[in-house]
Amino acid sequence: IDFDLILENIKDLNSLVGEGISQVEHTPRGARLRRPEPLPLTLYQNGIVVGNGAFRPYQHPATQQCLQDIMDGYFPSELQPRYPDGV
Repeated sequence: IDFDLILENIKDLNSLVGEGISQVEHTPRGARLRRPEPLPLTLYQNGIVVGNGAFRPYQHPATQQCLQDIMDGYFPSELQPRYPDGV
């Protein structure tokens, strides 16, 4: 696993979705600025944790697909239903 490539691509993906940029959120009384909630990805020697999810070993096919998507420069396909614009 190329951790340097993963970290580089995560930085690129974060900039694509506007990391640190506030978005307008409409409220019943008007609107306010809010920052999107980040989704943490924790890399361990033997696996990963996405968000508040369970530990996933690198040997698991879903983990391999997630990391391959990131190494290819894409948002993980497993996150697409929840985050259609990226996270």
